[in-house]
Amino acid sequence: MHFRLCLLTTIIFGTFASTTAGPLHAQCKVEWFFGIPCNDVFIALVTQIKQWTTADNCAHGGEKCLYKLESADVHFIKAKHTTPVKKYVDDLTFRLLPYPANTNCHVIALSVSEAWYAILDYGTNYCNLFNLVEGSGLNQSPGYKEVTNDFICTQHSTANCTIY
Repeated sequence: MHFRLCLLTTIIFGTFASTTAGPLHAQCKVEWFFGIPCNDVFIALVTQIKQWTTADNCAHGGEKCLYKLESADVHFIKAKHTTPVKKYVDDLTFRLLPYPANTNCHVIALSVSEAWYAILDYGTNYCNLFNLVEGSGLNQSPGYKEVTNDFICTQHSTANCTIY
């Protein structure tokens, strides 16, 4: 009996994992490369988070609002984002790594849904991160490059951040 239950569980989760083509929990990991110093990236991200703390930007149906800065130093930023309609909370982290001779910045960002049962998120966790980069203008900086995919970022390829 135990063997059958294990086999059935393996088949169900194996089938589910292969059909979702991504993480089994709503989350997103993105890496960015910027041709500017990490201090400039740090200031831009923290400033944008602080500008979008209120519900003001939510008035027209967007999600470029309700960010909360938890902690920040030039190497690590921790924040939260709350979706305005359903009030889901996502945890955000940004790790800033200078490279060569502190002239460029490599950022490893992660957004993870606090709801343990969240599997699909329509790209919300990606948009939580990207909206801050776009809102601060960092996506226009020299040397800008983004690295992610659907295997490490839930529904990245179908995310529409213009509505989030």
